[in-house]
Amino acid sequence: MEIKQYDIYLINLDPTIGSEIKKTRPCLAISPDEMNRNIQTIIIVPMATKSHNYPTRVKTPFQKKTGWIVLDQIRTVDRRRLIRKLGRVTNDTIAEIKATIKEMLVD
Repeated sequence: MEIKQYDIYLINLDPTIGSEIKKTRPCLAISPDEMNRNIQTIIIVPMATKSHNYPTRVKTPFQKKTGWIVLDQIRTVDRRRLIRKLGRVTNDTIAEIKATIKEMLVD
């Protein structure tokens, strides 16, 4: 399966420990396409339908629901965890994700 940055995939996150987001759920691929083509791991961000407004969470419409991209749970997974592609986030959401990651990790 070709994995593209900012596409949403159904991913099996189990097993988990403690407060990590668990189960099989939509996740956003944030690793660059060059990395996705050449190594076996993908940097992803889990998505949730239940959350609260928090500085590290980006609200986005997804499959006729309000979804949350939970940037405080960024992780790397083996590509074998990916089940199928579900869609892609909008350009506006991509811009908000980039700004949030920059604020979290750079500034």
